[in-house]
Amino acid sequence: MTRGRPRDTAIEGRVLAAAAEELRQGGYGGLSVDRVAERAGVAKTTLYRRWPSKAELVVALITNLRGDVPFEPSDDPRRDLTELVTAIAAGLANAPSGLIADLAASAARDPRVGESVRALWADRHRAVTAVVAKAQQAGLVLDHVAPAVLVDQLVGPLYYRLLVTGEPLTPDYVRTLVRSVLGPEEPR
Repeated sequence: MTRGRPRDTAIEGRVLAAAAEELRQGGYGGLSVDRVAERAGVAKTTLYRRWPSKAELVVALITNLRGDVPFEPSDDPRRDLTELVTAIAAGLANAPSGLIADLAASAARDPRVGESVRALWADRHRAVTAVVAKAQQAGLVLDHVAPAVLVDQLVGPLYYRLLVTGEPLTPDYVRTLVRSVLGPEEPR
């Protein structure tokens, strides 16, 4: 026998949809948890019980929106890396303006948020690292460098462009990054 009122499973969907709309309208800085609760038709206490901070609410939203793309590695590590890094770039490019910077700052200040943000990207990082390791086994990448370091070399520039230079995260740029790690593609 359970105690208390049963949990309304539709609440999470309503709250995340309301948070997404608030982010579209005012960005992270303008996100108001009170307005999210009002828009979703839930009590603020209900919202705060599930997401104790604005940053944790946004992490939940991103987790929900990123849509785990099923990844099936092929026999072509170059193509796999290009597809994975392209998906990461597209996700970053489609995030509301300033959101990634705000999340990075919140992650640095709040250990719980930092843990959530790191967990958010852990699966994708593991997938890219596995592809790099496969590329090393195939002789496409020098094996004296740890796969995780090569992943940093592939993904780090995306964040640099997004947060520092503001240059676009295009598919051409992704192909250039992959080429910089794997070298030019051999003619078939």
